[in-house]
Order: sequence, then C-alpha cells, then structure tokens
Amino acid sequence: MKKLLPVLFLIVGLGAGAGAGVFLGPGEKAEEKAEAKDSEYSEDAAEKKEAKAKPEKSEEETPSGSEYVKFPKQFVIPIVTKDHISALATVSLSLEAVEGSTEAVYSKEPKLRDLFLQVLFDHANMGGFDGAFTRPDNLAPLRKALNDVARNELGDIVKDVLIVDIARQDT
Repeated sequence: MKKLLPVLFLIVGLGAGAGAGVFLGPGEKAEEKAEAKDSEYSEDAAEKKEAKAKPEKSEEETPSGSEYVKFPKQFVIPIVTKDHISALATVSLSLEAVEGSTEAVYSKEPKLRDLFLQVLFDHANMGGFDGAFTRPDNLAPLRKALNDVARNELGDIVKDVLIVDIARQDT
C-alpha cells in the first residue's frame, strides 16, 4: 500500500494538470483573434511602430537647425605624475552642429579625434584633471580649446562641443 500511494498521487496530479491545461488554455476564439490581429497589421501599423522608435525632436529639446553628433568612443587620457601614469581620465564628447551635417562630422572623425586628444593631453599636462577638475572654471579653458579646434577643422557647421561625460580613475 505504501508503494501504491505515490503512484496514485502521480496519476491524479498528471490528470489534474492536463485538465487545467485544457480548461485554461487558449481556445479557438483566442487563435481566431491572433489571426485577425496579424491580418490587421498594415503599413499604418508599421509607420506607427517606426514613429515610436524614432522620437520626434521638439523645439524645446533642440535649438532649431541643430543636431547632436556623439563620438562613438570615449577619449582616454593618461595623467602622468613623476614619469608614471597615476590616473586615467575618460571623456565623452558630442558636437552640436548645423542640421544635416552628421555625415560631414563623421567623415572627419579620425582627424577630430586626433585634435581633441591633443587638446585633452595638453589639458592633462597642465594639471587640468587634478583636484576639483569638474569645477566650471577648470572646464572653461578645456571647452574653449575643444571648440576652437572643432571650428578650425569643420568651420561654421560646429556650434558647440559638449562634454557629455567626464571621469577620473586613479591607479
């Protein structure tokens, strides 16, 4: 009897599970609704989906005639003290540029990265990443130098260079 009881519970449990699956599972109506929903998917639905994926820029978010071009990789700057690397600074930059100039910026990206790195290295060598390096009076010369370099390379399509992210990691 002791060996028969677990087998009996197993059979009852399987029967109850199968019954619940049949009773609670999707019936023919649910399948018909799914097919109807698939057939309703039209070009209008595709357009709505694309519109959700690409949020529209409002005039409040972006000044008219501007777009932001983010550099895909961070800039990593070694901070050298007494002939050894004492820290690393990472900086993420974006350009505010005239609308429609993204391709022009990306076509010059290697040159801009080189010029920006030189400015960032100079800033590090002058002690710009020491102490309270995020204070506005410490970042102002860096912003000005980055803007000057970008405008010299790209001309009037650059409106501003934005420091999106800045961090320092001591070694």
